[in-house]
Amino acid sequence: MAAELNHFIGGKKVKGTSGRYGDVFWPMTGEVAARVPLASAAEVRAAVENAKAAQPAWAATNPQRRARVLMKFLELAARDYEKISEVLAREHGKTVADARGDLQRGLEVVEFATGAPHLMKGEYTEGAGPGIDIYSLRQPLGVVAGITPFNFPAMIPLWKAGPAIACGNAFILKPSERDPSVPLMLAELFLEAGLPPGIFNVVNGDKEAVDALLDDPDIQAIGFVGSTPIAEYVYGRGCAAGKRVACFGGAKNHMIIMPDADMDQAVDALVGAGFGSAGERCMAISVAVPVGKATADRLMEKLIPRVESLKIGPSTSGDADMGPLVTAAHLQKVKDYVEVGIKEGARLAVDGRNFKMQGYENGFYMGGCLFDDVKPEMRIYKEEIFGPVLSVVRAKDYAEALRLPNEHEYGNGVAIFTRDGDAARDFAAKVQVGMIGVNVPIPVPLAYYTFGGWKRSSFGDLNQHGPDAIRFYSRLKTVTSRWPSGTKEGAEFSIPTMK
Repeated sequence: MAAELNHFIGGKKVKGTSGRYGDVFWPMTGEVAARVPLASAAEVRAAVENAKAAQPAWAATNPQRRARVLMKFLELAARDYEKISEVLAREHGKTVADARGDLQRGLEVVEFATGAPHLMKGEYTEGAGPGIDIYSLRQPLGVVAGITPFNFPAMIPLWKAGPAIACGNAFILKPSERDPSVPLMLAELFLEAGLPPGIFNVVNGDKEAVDALLDDPDIQAIGFVGSTPIAEYVYGRGCAAGKRVACFGGAKNHMIIMPDADMDQAVDALVGAGFGSAGERCMAISVAVPVGKATADRLMEKLIPRVESLKIGPSTSGDADMGPLVTAAHLQKVKDYVEVGIKEGARLAVDGRNFKMQGYENGFYMGGCLFDDVKPEMRIYKEEIFGPVLSVVRAKDYAEALRLPNEHEYGNGVAIFTRDGDAARDFAAKVQVGMIGVNVPIPVPLAYYTFGGWKRSSFGDLNQHGPDAIRFYSRLKTVTSRWPSGTKEGAEFSIPTMK
């Protein structure tokens, strides 16, 4: 019988009471590894009440002491690094090497959040007016929540939780029900690090839990990462409930290959960025745009054998380039997209749909797929596939190559490969995308910059991690202060000025 997972509320493992469960798979074998409880609205409310009770004392703890808890958490995460990475790989399907990167990227944001004592400092002006001083200060919001996706079960929860907790908030995480074990492990590590019970809670669930978080009057802010339709739903419903909301949605990331690019370097970049983690990344390169026929022909000549020779293996394999997809349903969805592309007239240069892993025949595997002659009107170009499928869209010149990402509804990440500094500079200035790589295929900024896309890849005014995370999880208060000198001045009926 599969193991039964729990919620984590008030510093304790709490059994689900809704009577509803979801299956958690090991994608490399296809077997059910665990059952996860799906919370009711009442269970979500219990977590909120717990967080609300714990938060005032945590907010009153000075920022440096809060940062020390995060430092201890980082120490404990380093101790359990391999264990967490192995659980992540087994439950998600990505390779252990990729899982280590997932965890590391999350820990780097927690490292950044240890600087909250400095980042939350306000400003002070002495003598702003006659006997008047003005100062500002940042304070926590209260209880906040994060709704995170399956593809990064360590990184994105930590992107949300680290800054939120450092700012003095209590945090409720609703992770993906497809791979919830690592978020639960992280919650226990925070408790061991000295975080008070109730400051980091994990509530597993589906739409019912999401709606309960969106509607709860005590939740002050919600961060979300997932598909664009759900991001738009969460943003709309959360804003209607008066919350601060930041939602990050889908992507269709282009990589422009100029005629002067180092083609071997470009192919290496495409293969890694397109097929790493089986393409289940919002920053995956899913569209290659070679400029000119000669460039496109050279690209395909080198790219086809590389895609055909991808090493696909179980998550625990030490030398696999990519593992299985997360569920059987998602695997079928990706295969259906490949069929759509064929029907639309794109040329399937490499077909990986029939790949079977010897000894793991029930796992959720497929090989890499490569389309050529993809057109902008095709669904496989317009829609996010979220799988190991790379589309080549041939552009006749630089102007057309620039126009493709600019006119796409998504604007998460984009890259250009060239030896021409002027072309790269012009591209960076003119492309309508939030994150840009120059000879870098996956331009995810480091933790002290912010991460976020444009257009329908992002909903809200602030990005993830970096200074925006501190702004999102705190609010500014400005105090204008005067201590009477004893001189009676009388009433003033006009608006105060500093004239």
